[in-house]
This record gives sequence, C-alpha cells and structure tokens, in this order.
Amino acid sequence: MRPFRYAHAAGDDWREIADACLSQLGEVPAAANLGFLYVTDSLADDLAELLGRLKDATRVRDWVGAVGIGICATGTEYYEDPAAAVMLGEFPPDGFRVFPNLVDDLAAFDTCNGEWIAERHPLLALVHGDPTGGVTEELIEQLATRTAAGFLVGGLASSRGHTCTIANGLHQGGLSGVLFAEGVGVLTRLSQGCLPIGPHRTVTKVERNILMTLDGRRALDVLKEDIGEVLARDLMHIGRTIFVGLPIVGSDTGDYLVRNLVGLDPDEGLVAVGDLLEPGQRLMFCRRDGATARDDMNRMLASLKGRLREPPRGGVYVTCLGRGVNLFGPDSAELCQIQEALGDVPLVGFYANGEISQDRLYGYTGVLMLFT
Repeated sequence: MRPFRYAHAAGDDWREIADACLSQLGEVPAAANLGFLYVTDSLADDLAELLGRLKDATRVRDWVGAVGIGICATGTEYYEDPAAAVMLGEFPPDGFRVFPNLVDDLAAFDTCNGEWIAERHPLLALVHGDPTGGVTEELIEQLATRTAAGFLVGGLASSRGHTCTIANGLHQGGLSGVLFAEGVGVLTRLSQGCLPIGPHRTVTKVERNILMTLDGRRALDVLKEDIGEVLARDLMHIGRTIFVGLPIVGSDTGDYLVRNLVGLDPDEGLVAVGDLLEPGQRLMFCRRDGATARDDMNRMLASLKGRLREPPRGGVYVTCLGRGVNLFGPDSAELCQIQEALGDVPLVGFYANGEISQDRLYGYTGVLMLFT
C-alpha cells in the first residue's frame, strides 16, 4: 500500500497557496478519493475558493477538514501566516462516508446513513466541530454509538474570526466528518501531556465546581500536600502547571479528563475546578509542563509503533491550542517529535479548541490517527 500524497504551504493569498500545494502533490493517483484540508484562520474567508480549486484540480470529490488558529503537517507547524495542509487518501470506494453537520440530533444522519452503517459496520469516524454552536457532549456520545467501536477522533475548529468545518462543502455549527468502514486500517491514541501526582482522592464535600473537602479534609490542604512544598509556597502561580484529572470509569488505559484549577480560597480551604463535580467522585492532581508533555508523547508514540506492522500510509493529528509552541517549544517541536518517532509519514492536522477521542471532549490533548 503506497503512502498518501500530501502537501503544505504558506503564502500571501489562497491562490498562491493552492498552486504550491498542487505542485507538491504532483500527478494525483486515480485511486485518490478522499481529501483532508486544514487551513489557518487567516484563510477562513477564502476557504470556499480554495476548496473549489483543489476539487477541480485533483478531481477528488469528497473532502473533510477544518479551520484552525494553527495547522500542522509532517514536522511542521503554521500559526500566523495564511497556510494550508492537504492530504489525499486512497480508500475502497465504499470504505468511507462523508456526512454534513449535525446540530440538534441524529435523525437526518440516521436517515441518510443508516443503511450504509448496517452494511459496512464503520469502526470509527473522524469528526470536526464548530465550537460556536450545536456541539454538545451528548451529541458526541450519540454519534459514537453509530460506530462499531464506539469511537470518534477529531476536534473543534479554532479561529480568531470566521469558524467553519469541511464536509464536502463548508459548514457552521454542529459536527461533521467522515465514517470509515470496517476493513479500513486505523490506529489511534491520545497524549494528555500531564503526569498525575499524588494518589487518587475522593470528593467528600462539593458545591457544583467548588471542592470543599477531599478524603474528609480541606481540599486546599490536600492540594498543597500532593503538589509538594515548593509549588505550595506560591499558589498564585500554579494555574499553568497544576490541573485536576478526572479518571474515566472503565478505561483500560488509565485515561482521564484534564480540567483547570479556576480558583483557590486560602481562608476557607476551597478549590474551584473547571467542571461540575459530585460527592464520591474520584480525582487526582496533575502536573503539566514541557517535560511531562514530551514524556507522555513518547509513551503514546511508542505504543502506536508497537502496533504497526509497516509504515502508516498517512495520518491526522489534532492537538490543543495550549500545546504546540506554548508547551513543546519553538521550531515545530511537537510535530518534529512525532516525525522522529514515526519517520516521514504523510501527516496533516490542526490546533483545536477541544479534542475528541472515543466519545468524549478533551482539553490539552493530542489525538493521533494513523491509516495503515
């Protein structure tokens, strides 16, 4: 199986970028039948013209993708400049199914795709969401149940202006994407970028998102104990380093959801968390910095490499806006780490306003999907 064609370029306008990408792609194989397109938000207003140009030139009819404040390709990140990353996949003609945006429910989705799903038993879907409206955790969970593995991969578009996703055409609001049929080889894992510190704690008293006690003790006292004396001396500056991890019940890989610390009350011993909590719920405190992010990424990449029998044909990487240069450092360090581990695998993706893996919406996460 040959690698997918891919290209990426920055430029002064969408025409220059389109021409550069098409030149890199070269002669498009007749078997290419699904395009992936990610553009920086500087190109959002020109996305319809850019997509039309790529469709006409490649003769690939089906496309998926999104706008991002940043985008990525093999070993490369783009942030400020107008830029695009393109990949052309080759799949069996009935091996995938693109679907437009879902907002309120799955009634229209089931009507249009139910028969194909029953015949092709899709294992998972690559999805892109518009954070400005219509994307809920309930909708994500419902869509995941339409796949045999109960699995979605993807993220929410990000933009300083116009936000949209691609599913053949351009869409605003809701979720859109592509289902992959049984038999399409796909591997996926996520990297949290955090390292749990201290033991799992039990919420014993809470009011919405305000932790009062953990394990029957003042929540702030437990936090200070778990993070250690050095960090506890300067609580006003731990917000970028210390987070709360909420273990996912039933996960066989130890997955957890990362949530912000949003406030501390030293007098009352309270800790405010960026999510609603309940008595009896388990949590742990986590540390997140460049070193822990690189270590966790290496663990994720080693796990994927151990499952590969041959080099992947291509991949899609969705990573958090808070990662990239903000966490891994300059010079496309996050993407270079992937390239160093997997080689020159054709890869495209974007920096998201929330990442989707399995049936959940994550934050501070990198989600890697490989086609084998």
